[in-house]
Amino acid sequence: MMATLAHRGPDSSGYYIDDRVALGHTRLAIVDTGNGLQPMGNEDSRVWVTFNGEIFNHVELREQLRDRGHAFRTRCDTEVIVHAWEEWGPECFGRFNGQWALALWDRRTGELVLCRDRYGVRPLYYTHEDDQLRFASEIKALLAVAGGSAELDPAGLDQTLTFWAPVAPRSPFEGISQVPPGSYLSLVDGHQKTSRYWFPDFPEPGRTSRASEEDNAQELREMLIDAVRLRFERSDVPVGAYLSGGIDSSVTASLIASFTDVDVDTFSLRFDTSEHDEGRYQHLLTDRLGTRHHEIAVTGRDIAEVFPEVVWHAEHPLLRTAPAPMFLLSRLVRDCGYKVVVTGEGADEVLAGYDIFLEAKIRRMWGTDPDPAARQRAVAGLYPWMERSPARAPAFAAAFFGRNLDLADPAMSHRPRWDTTSMIKPMLTAGLRVDSTSAGDLVARMPPGSDRWEMLARAQWLEMATLLPGYILASQGDRMLMANSVEGRFPFLDADVGRFVASLPAEQKISGLDEKHLLKKAFADLLPDEILHRPKQPYRAPDAESFFADGAPDWVGDVTSPAALARTGVFRPEMVTALMSKARRRSGRGLSNTDNMRIVLVLSTQLLLHRARTARDPLQSPTDPAVLDFRTRSTP
Repeated sequence: MMATLAHRGPDSSGYYIDDRVALGHTRLAIVDTGNGLQPMGNEDSRVWVTFNGEIFNHVELREQLRDRGHAFRTRCDTEVIVHAWEEWGPECFGRFNGQWALALWDRRTGELVLCRDRYGVRPLYYTHEDDQLRFASEIKALLAVAGGSAELDPAGLDQTLTFWAPVAPRSPFEGISQVPPGSYLSLVDGHQKTSRYWFPDFPEPGRTSRASEEDNAQELREMLIDAVRLRFERSDVPVGAYLSGGIDSSVTASLIASFTDVDVDTFSLRFDTSEHDEGRYQHLLTDRLGTRHHEIAVTGRDIAEVFPEVVWHAEHPLLRTAPAPMFLLSRLVRDCGYKVVVTGEGADEVLAGYDIFLEAKIRRMWGTDPDPAARQRAVAGLYPWMERSPARAPAFAAAFFGRNLDLADPAMSHRPRWDTTSMIKPMLTAGLRVDSTSAGDLVARMPPGSDRWEMLARAQWLEMATLLPGYILASQGDRMLMANSVEGRFPFLDADVGRFVASLPAEQKISGLDEKHLLKKAFADLLPDEILHRPKQPYRAPDAESFFADGAPDWVGDVTSPAALARTGVFRPEMVTALMSKARRRSGRGLSNTDNMRIVLVLSTQLLLHRARTARDPLQSPTDPAVLDFRTRSTP
């Protein structure tokens, strides 16, 4: 199991074993690199921890614990965890400001605890069967013990084809669960219990912050400065910065350049298609900041070449190719000698920056104002980056914004996306289609009192429960970073920043149709106007055309052959054959959004299942010719 996770921790490894527990660890050494070996115990070896991640406020916690009589042997944040558990028990998790997946063994009480950070930055999977609980940061480590068996969980697949990813505790595979974000699992004498120590919470409209917009902008500025410095300075190895050209990464890179005393290395993605490329804005900021800039230009062929490896690290079916360029970017970071980067991820969720939040605001207006002219004016400001914008297609706009206009529905904001994604489900074979309850189950799990939140707050909660941990922080974040032994750090997901931003009224997050309004106000002096006021352009990568524009790689035909489809048993062969023929005729171009998702789904699922079921050696490279041979089925 440890060997399958060597990419997450290439610097050292270790294990602890007693008569009841075996703990393993592979280390990416970042803080106190010489003394932070794991698993780590306390002074009398009665509390042990294996831990992936960072506790950024470990310095402050160490001082508190020293005042309470605890003695420390190292400077690393890992040792803070064992003493915090001794002092505060499960309450310690709410005191941590960081990102983590950890397993803690308390020999005094016979309790094993698995815990995951608030937003789900770090993954944590487990199985519990035959009187054994096994856990790991990635599914592949559990599959290494399972003897090669890997079957998709129909409910997890239904969630993927609704929310883009399974929602914890579900995973893509039967018998494998996730520890939910903001939660810990406790196992004592065979009794398993999962508890929450945190969940996204928002005040009722009358109890949001009453401070002025100017005061809140200043507060947000100071908090983000502290969050960036905490993540940049608390490292014993150099830290770089991702720079996309959007406002979020521009803020983090500018803060590093302005409030630290070191030269900054920035890393960017470029594309050979103008529709996806943001190089103009990236260079505008790097010239202004004077950073040492590194960039990688990604083509569709590059995406197709690395896609098998990307899928194996993502570990669940994908609907977009966007993780592949992020995989290549993190490889560039590692090749430049870095193993930590600060990124802008999370800003769109906590500060309401996605189109889905603007769409919900417009749909609410449509639900109260029947005037066609007023409705069309509201749509006109959306999607400046989209070639086929609804603003230029009134019939499409009416069909999209006028659908499911139930203002009492707590998930009204997300129904269009969920409905659109669900259009893929008829491709599944009968055995994997379920009576879809994914959306209803999720809405039923919304916190008590959420019906009194502002509409925007409910939409943010849904985003934080689905897309953020399952896709943004996983498939585009942790998995692509750690595949190349690089740690990502996310200032916008700082615990203090999150608490403060949740308290803000909706109009300070979205003013009119100005998304992330308060963030722009807070850093108006730090960013060029061209970036501060540029049209919103979400990060995207070419999908179907990556696999068909220059002629499909051999593996595409192999993975979608009738024999390969029959072996996996996931998709209806006649639908896949028709879809692939259509993509070949058009060289992958001009396809609908749904067809693009269908193609990426089929390819990623076939790759994932073939790799999980047939690889003789779990350590075998996902690009090894034997792994990519879909003509025969190897014996696990």
